[in-house]
Amino acid sequence: MISANDLRKGTVIKLENELYSVTEHQHVKPGKGGAFVRTKLRLLKKNNIVEMTFRSEEKIEDAYLERRKVQYLYEDGDNIVIMDSETYEQEHIPKEVINDAMNYLKEGMDIEVELYEGQIINLYPPMFVELEITFTEPGLKGDTVGGATKPATVETGYTLQVPLFVNNNEKIKIDTRSGEYVERVR
Repeated sequence: MISANDLRKGTVIKLENELYSVTEHQHVKPGKGGAFVRTKLRLLKKNNIVEMTFRSEEKIEDAYLERRKVQYLYEDGDNIVIMDSETYEQEHIPKEVINDAMNYLKEGMDIEVELYEGQIINLYPPMFVELEITFTEPGLKGDTVGGATKPATVETGYTLQVPLFVNNNEKIKIDTRSGEYVERVR
């Protein structure tokens, strides 16, 4: 059990037999009355965002999560197939568990999974990935004021904004936390 004051972004807690991940937290000390913690929680099963308020002295059950390195192998219908890097066992994971991480996954990529009581509840690609642009419109010459951008689609099907000088078939580095362009890879 942890105190509501100990809630931080990324902390996973258990409420009413469901797992929630803290996405935002704010400690509030009003002029009158007791302090409280205002939070936004993401329900891990359904990816819903819920706002909750806890009294600062309130105790909350925290969930122990195990992290494991695996390798992403391939897509199989509504699932993806991963392989444990130590035991070489393959496992199918429903795509709804993966959320936005699917935008960055390439076959053979090393990733991390988070497990709770043996069940995979979350998947983490590397912080930065290098992907090839499969389609983007050519940039217009002279249209460079204010860091102009254009949409580009990468090999995984994900579309993001890139600078005008980036062309088709170039590799770019993407920050998987924000989904934004970082730089061209030479």
